[in-house]
Amino acid sequence: MTPFNTQHRPWPLPESAWVMTMRWERLLFAHWAVDADTMRQLIPASLQLDTFDGKAWIGVVPFRMAGTRPACLPALPWLSYFPELNVRTYVIRDGKPGVWFFSLDAGNPISVRLARGLFHLPYFDARMSLNEKAGGVVFRSKRTHSGAPPVELKIRYRPVGDVQLAQPGSLDHWLTERYCFYAEDRRKRLFRCDVHHDPWPLQPAKADITACSLASSLGLALSSAHAILHYSHTLAVHAWPLARVG
Repeated sequence: MTPFNTQHRPWPLPESAWVMTMRWERLLFAHWAVDADTMRQLIPASLQLDTFDGKAWIGVVPFRMAGTRPACLPALPWLSYFPELNVRTYVIRDGKPGVWFFSLDAGNPISVRLARGLFHLPYFDARMSLNEKAGGVVFRSKRTHSGAPPVELKIRYRPVGDVQLAQPGSLDHWLTERYCFYAEDRRKRLFRCDVHHDPWPLQPAKADITACSLASSLGLALSSAHAILHYSHTLAVHAWPLARVG
């Protein structure tokens, strides 16, 4: 019998065992609507763009990774805890909606190299900090990866309402309840990675963005005035091995 709550999942868990677990803490979902034709040009042809009411969406997600470890090892203080930041959109393949990452910045160089090698994800080294203050969370990130665009994010965010679970069919649910991501290797072969977590405990949020150049390499400008914001305090996540698609 599976130890997980799976009633909310859109498809069954893989039959194999999970290989990685982690907690995502003090997380902000910041989303912007994007023209679907524009976004279609930015994702691989092997994936279908996922849209909501005809619009594509781009997400900027800062958080703290905690307790990160493979299934066979305990968490290690110098490897398992670090700030992270991802830029993403939403795609479908074979009827399974998931996440496509444009970039993932992390404050741990070992984790960056492991994720690049094991999951074919575009991870980058960055100088990062996440601090909790009376006014909320202060997150700063400046990419330092050799040869990569020197993008940065400076943001302060906080929850401003009660915890709720997003209702199926709503935009909030569509933006956050994703149970796989897709990635390509250097030979442009497509892979899917199944993930599992409980439904996101979401709170409405406010944010003050003082610097955000994360989407500049995509030709997109993100205005804080048009962002949809959700905060989540903590959530445990498990990941399965990559599976070749197609």
